[in-house]
Amino acid sequence: MASYRNVIRKSSDRTCSQPPSNLKPSSSFKSKSTSSNVRRSSSGDDHLSGRVRVAVRLRPQNAEELVADADFADCVELQPELKRLKLRKNSWDSDTYEFDEVLTEFASQKRVYEVVAKPVVESVLDGYNGTVMAYGQTGTGKTFTLGRLGDEDTSARGIMVRAMEDILANISQDSDSVIISYLQIYMETIQDLLNPENDNIAIVEDPKTGDVSVPSATMVDVRNHKEFMELLRLGEAHRVATNTKLNTESSRSHAILMVHIKRSVTEPESEISAENDHSSHTGNTFKPSIIRKGKLVVVDLAGSERIHKSGSEGHTLEEAKSINLSLSALGKCINALAENSPHVPVRDSKLTRLLKDSFGGTARTSLVITIGPSPRHRSETASTILFGQRAMKVENMLKIKEEFDYRSLCRRLEIQIDKLIAENERQQKAFEDEVERTAIEAHKRVSDAEMNYADALEREKMKCQMDYMESIKKLEEKWMSNQHKYGNNGFSNGNHGGKGDQDVIELQNILQKEISLRKEAEEEIYNLRNSQPLSTEAGVNADVLKLKRLLDDETRQKQKLEQEVQLLQSRLSQLTFESGQPRHSQYEDQSNGDRTSIANIHEQVGLQKILSLLESEDSNVRLHAVKVVANLAAEDANQERIVEAGGLTSLLELLRSRNFDETICRIAAGAIANLAMNETNQELIVVQGGISLLAMTAVDAEDPQTLRMIAGAIANLCGNDKLQTRLQSEGGIKALLGMVRSRHPDVLSQVARGIANFAKCESRASSKGTRKGRSMLIEDGALPWIVQNANSEASIIRRHIELALCHLAQHEVNTRDMVNGGALWELVRISRDCSRDDIRSLAHRTLTSSKTFLSELRRLRIEI
Repeated sequence: MASYRNVIRKSSDRTCSQPPSNLKPSSSFKSKSTSSNVRRSSSGDDHLSGRVRVAVRLRPQNAEELVADADFADCVELQPELKRLKLRKNSWDSDTYEFDEVLTEFASQKRVYEVVAKPVVESVLDGYNGTVMAYGQTGTGKTFTLGRLGDEDTSARGIMVRAMEDILANISQDSDSVIISYLQIYMETIQDLLNPENDNIAIVEDPKTGDVSVPSATMVDVRNHKEFMELLRLGEAHRVATNTKLNTESSRSHAILMVHIKRSVTEPESEISAENDHSSHTGNTFKPSIIRKGKLVVVDLAGSERIHKSGSEGHTLEEAKSINLSLSALGKCINALAENSPHVPVRDSKLTRLLKDSFGGTARTSLVITIGPSPRHRSETASTILFGQRAMKVENMLKIKEEFDYRSLCRRLEIQIDKLIAENERQQKAFEDEVERTAIEAHKRVSDAEMNYADALEREKMKCQMDYMESIKKLEEKWMSNQHKYGNNGFSNGNHGGKGDQDVIELQNILQKEISLRKEAEEEIYNLRNSQPLSTEAGVNADVLKLKRLLDDETRQKQKLEQEVQLLQSRLSQLTFESGQPRHSQYEDQSNGDRTSIANIHEQVGLQKILSLLESEDSNVRLHAVKVVANLAAEDANQERIVEAGGLTSLLELLRSRNFDETICRIAAGAIANLAMNETNQELIVVQGGISLLAMTAVDAEDPQTLRMIAGAIANLCGNDKLQTRLQSEGGIKALLGMVRSRHPDVLSQVARGIANFAKCESRASSKGTRKGRSMLIEDGALPWIVQNANSEASIIRRHIELALCHLAQHEVNTRDMVNGGALWELVRISRDCSRDDIRSLAHRTLTSSKTFLSELRRLRIEI
């Protein structure tokens, strides 16, 4: 039970370490036994029985309790897996109680609905009456549990909203109806929350059945969830509430939501056919439907309160008296039902009269008692727990309300008869129209066929005549040509016939040769077409395979070289880090002495003379001079004098020099980084082109320590809100990202710090409304590196990157890029696993406030 606050384990806890079978119900409601303090209902925990089911819900500590009760343990300890609750008497003794459900302060609204109200809602849909009620001290979360609307956060929806969602999802809009009324009992008068003018509603009791009703209340037929939410908001606006010492919005009335459901249920065909095996399908279809009428009552009781604690006075005091009297009357009824008393005083209060069916009646009832953890309110908590224990002993006789809907059946039969008559008339008319249409179409087809046949016959006749005339003409022409050629009436003799036959044979041989040549040419073309692509394709494939083998060899050689380079770089980074780690502690005394000597040199020579040496042509002179300036710049007292004497300009000129000396550049960059810790100096650095000079120096430098100095200087500039645009336009952000190539942890930590500073300034500017649009870090391509290093093994790098991610995610314009870049997963990890509470809470708040993130988390089914 380590997850619960301020748990103190004492010797009295041993009573709860025994198996559940050893727990016995107590004979009274006060602790009289030291061996077992467990209270539970004498009836069995049967889901099919009509016993009132009771769940207990613990409210988290509020801000006042976190301060006032910081040195005290909570008065209750929950054991949800055993469905038990411990109420502490003192530091060494406690009472133990069992309930149907034990809900911790971390229980979600969805879980509370599923274990408390959903079984009741399902019973109401099946035709039973059902009641869901919340009881407890004022300020313990009754209205939050039942009537929370969830406008800002859908997960915070209360039982009323979720119950209506299930009801509307399980009814038919055509045949079913849902009618609601919303009332409040204020100062023993029943008022209509949907019509405030109706402020004195009478209770009517049926003399035959004993059922109570409020017929003069406003009844609204609800067809969709939007209509219900509007009615609920209207009722909440009219409900009486006031500010007390225990609750800023203390309900001063009992709110009662009544939902009347009328459902039409048709029996399955299998059951109908079993009653009459010889009945036709039509007879089964018109079996009378069953109408089931259920009523759901959701009661948000006003909280009980002690006058000296709530500070009620005047009219508020009268309201408190009326609330306590009605709750007392309800308690008396519960006691009488629990003890099987022959008389139950239900007429002592209008609240008990309206809840007559809920306790000891025919309704399925579920009660949720709400308690707080504060030891200052232990007596009120104990009273609430005992009320729940007594309610668990109340038995209800569940009764379903259903009847056959003969009127609906008659209407359905009349409608079906009318439909059949109309369908018969339509089919008869359609048949007659079809016969007429078929006859017309057949006559038309016969006429078309006759016309087509006549036209075809005429065309064939004309064609035959033309062919006959053409044949006669050809024969005449041939006869005339033969006559001129051979004479004898156009017929040749035997000699000429032999020569004609020889000419014919020659022509046939020539034709045969041409045919054979043509076939050979076609075969050759076909062979060429089939063989040429194959040979070409084979040659191309051979070239491709050869090139592929060469490419594979090059790829393997490249991978081998890359592995060797990575190995060498990791070894170099490790050696550099290990060699530079203890240097500060080892030579700390020496550096202090050096600074003393440098201060003496400064006093003896003068700052202006030292700065003039920075322009010397001798590199050794420049090196020693820049060392002196860098050591002087490490102290805040000297920075203003250095800048006034032109030292900042001289240091920037060293970076601008064409004679690149990395040692001088490293020391100069370190001095500039120290000077850049002052906001005035930062603006001077930017005005003199310092960002561009640092960026160019970072490109040329290779030594990790030089890069660390440059990255530190740019990181200091990133913390200035006024320099954001200049840093991007002059290449400062890209220079930071370019320095990660060294992979040295000191360099990476400075880069991460700069990105965190830049993201923080951007977030601040966007919150003030001075900046709009995507982050400049995302525009410059920093997001992939941020995501890649968000879970770095180095804690300082990881902390800066996590902070940068949280600041980038605070603005909706960046969320889509972050989702696409994989930053959402890192934000979820930070909200769960980050070692720093402030960053973890910032990540959680950012995820829950972004619509894009919430939509993506729901799509991925991730809970935070």
